[in-house]
Amino acid sequence: MEIHDPKGLTHENNVEVLFSGNPLLVPETAYEWSYGAVYSPRWIKGLTMSADWWHIDLRNAGGDVGPQFIVDHESEFPGFVIRDATGEIKRVLDRVLNISQAIVEGLDYEAIYTLDSGIFGRGDFGRLTGATVHITGQYEDDNILLTGSSKPTEPRSGPFLPSGNLAQFPEQGARKVAAWVTLDLIASYTFNLSPPAAAQVPGLAKDGGKNVKMQDGKEKNILPVSTAEYNPCGSRAWLNGTTITVGMQNVFDEDPPFVAGAFENNFDESLADIKGRFWYLQLKKRF
Repeated sequence: MEIHDPKGLTHENNVEVLFSGNPLLVPETAYEWSYGAVYSPRWIKGLTMSADWWHIDLRNAGGDVGPQFIVDHESEFPGFVIRDATGEIKRVLDRVLNISQAIVEGLDYEAIYTLDSGIFGRGDFGRLTGATVHITGQYEDDNILLTGSSKPTEPRSGPFLPSGNLAQFPEQGARKVAAWVTLDLIASYTFNLSPPAAAQVPGLAKDGGKNVKMQDGKEKNILPVSTAEYNPCGSRAWLNGTTITVGMQNVFDEDPPFVAGAFENNFDESLADIKGRFWYLQLKKRF
């Protein structure tokens, strides 16, 4: 890997880099809390609004800082940069480290309206969940990797920034990740057919015929009364209790915002995905 030696002792920039784990790692620890509220107004039937405020404090976060960063801050990583007798770099050890603490917090809010077609008094034509909007707000990129700063609390400083007037160009090298907004649509219909008229099974009785004593004292055998009914059958039986759902996620096929610090796929895998627009059909039967 090409490495620049700030001491100027390495004549060949192509240096061996060994990536490895670290038996001295300690577990990551996270402290988090959240508050939420849900409101469904009576004056708008089918509307549900919610808001959640969350806070996460992640400590001893694991990761690697990169071989060039290790060489640039060699005194802070003893034993990671191996030099020969002349001082030339022969190998750089890039081990996973407990490198930082991350504190993130944010507000999630959602409004969902479910339209019940039965309110119009013309039969039940299904349920329509109008739209769900997902919003991920703007946030800072992994600016420590972009600027080379050794101070996690000052990500907009570091050796990768231009050597000119930083007061005039304070954000050169550092950047923000743009907001990401997607729209989901879903509609469903549940068959709730009225039950057929009861029809008794002829000649079938639980106790058969019975002798009944008449008013004149004589007994008379009466015909058995059916105590069984036909079960619903055919297409009505299969359709009743069946729910058909059609949905589409990411209707406008919005790509996730570019993240320069995510070297693998150039997007933040913890908050976004690249599956794009897709639709689905769901069939559910309740027996």
